[in-house]
Amino acid sequence: MSGVGAWIRYGGPISPEQLDFAAQHYRAAILQPWETAAAADLKRRRPDMTVLCYKCLSSTRSYEPGPIHSSGVSYAEAPDRWFARRLDGERIEWARYGGHWQMTVWSPEYRERWVRNVVAELRDSPFDGVMADNDVFDDYYGLDLPIRHARTMADFRDGAGELVHAAGTALNEVGKILVPNIAESRREPGRWASHAAYGGGFEEVWLGFSPVDLFDPETTEAQLPQADGPGLSILRVPTDGDDDHPNVEYGLAAFWIFGAGRGAYSATAHDDYSRTQHTAQLDWDLGAPVQDPVRRGHTWWREFTHGWAAVNFNADRRRRRRVRVPRGMVDVRGRAAGSHLVLQPRRGVVLRRG
Repeated sequence: MSGVGAWIRYGGPISPEQLDFAAQHYRAAILQPWETAAAADLKRRRPDMTVLCYKCLSSTRSYEPGPIHSSGVSYAEAPDRWFARRLDGERIEWARYGGHWQMTVWSPEYRERWVRNVVAELRDSPFDGVMADNDVFDDYYGLDLPIRHARTMADFRDGAGELVHAAGTALNEVGKILVPNIAESRREPGRWASHAAYGGGFEEVWLGFSPVDLFDPETTEAQLPQADGPGLSILRVPTDGDDDHPNVEYGLAAFWIFGAGRGAYSATAHDDYSRTQHTAQLDWDLGAPVQDPVRRGHTWWREFTHGWAAVNFNADRRRRRRVRVPRGMVDVRGRAAGSHLVLQPRRGVVLRRG
């Protein structure tokens, strides 16, 4: 297995060079569902890689020509009653995402068709399963509730949850997995474990909303169990698009400390899903843990057979923390680490044995 990176790649067309790079460096990939040739190529070269196709639970897209769509129900296929409507009867197009139309996820008919279509498409597909986007918790798209037949976000959450369970069960029955993009699971105890039960979960907003809007220590620590499954946990940390951004190592340290290297990790700018993001540390194997996570306040560290990671979740600039480093560690440039280091707030470090 080559590294712990996740290739979130549902932007523009994939180049042969990107496929070559992905086969060498990533543990998991999320592609558009029409990228079947790319999926087959990755599975041929890397049978151990988990390759998922993108499907939206909550919307359909009017701009897609087909015949394969990024939604479970295409715009042309959906009857009028499956489109969510405002109180004045107008269909709801998502704010900031033109051509994305909100569907009635609370409708059993809609959910049944979504599951039937996706299972039929995936049954003999090279994809290992589905990354189901927009397993929503709150209003991210200007729904402006109440609307017809849905007064609160609980109607959307409950409907999407029912769809996750139905789709996960049906996909598992044909040997495929479901990995929902589980929004804000920290706000509802048990939500992550329940929705990730069919193959794993995707947290697209891990440790922060944006590169400059990171979570406070308590919110961050409420997310940490996501790193430990069930199934494949794909965790994405926000950056400005620079692979040298400090959030990359910040999130990677937390990924190792709390997930022990299981799952897959990514750090990208918002919706920056057309590149091959990468740092050398994503290819490192720190080995097996030799201790449980150790904490002092909101600073954590953990030693592994082949490395060590530490992270400081504190937000206050005054809360730097001095941490002892195990002997024999080197950084990404091969430089020997000292016996101690001072970890700045909202920073992490990943070292390996020299």
